[in-house]
Amino acid sequence: MIRNIVFDMGNVLIHWRPALFVERMAIPEEDRPALLREVFGSVEWIQMDRGTLSFEEGLGAICRRLPERLRGPARELTLDWWRHWLLPVEGMAELVRELKALGYGVYLLSNAKEDLPRYFDRIPGSECFDGRIVSADWKLLKPQPEIYRTLLREYDLQAEECFFIDDLNINIEGAWFVGMDGAIFDGDLPRLRQALNAAGVPVKP
Repeated sequence: MIRNIVFDMGNVLIHWRPALFVERMAIPEEDRPALLREVFGSVEWIQMDRGTLSFEEGLGAICRRLPERLRGPARELTLDWWRHWLLPVEGMAELVRELKALGYGVYLLSNAKEDLPRYFDRIPGSECFDGRIVSADWKLLKPQPEIYRTLLREYDLQAEECFFIDDLNINIEGAWFVGMDGAIFDGDLPRLRQALNAAGVPVKP
């Protein structure tokens, strides 16, 4: 029986669209590919998510690869993206609150940097969460089995009682590997509700 619902964050609870972030900055169109590549497509971005590289170190490496004119935008994209471009996924706050009202445990499991506490209260339904595991805090990344096991251990959860929602197949497969059920969320909320119903979670269709 499912007792706990575990949510990813990016493209599940909030929209994660780096190309749109860059597009909305006041920089020439010809400079945008370099920012996308050197910020969001960098090894340092992943290392900061893993918590093995500080913001200062990561930004230093990124900025050294960029011309002076793009270093300010790179800092803004890395440190302050959430101030400008944190947009909730429509309908997810209502789903989180509905699950909480039904008596389910609600948890966050996300590949994210150490600054998540600065904007956590802007995440849809954040007031309902019983706990969160953030990759940078544990120096682990999905889909490593250890990060799912960390969630289970830290909150005394049973894998077979958890249902994991993520936007990437590989992360759902990681949850399955440790015994958790789950479903891909591709933006189709009615389909996600159907998947929860199929798992025995009686949310509204």
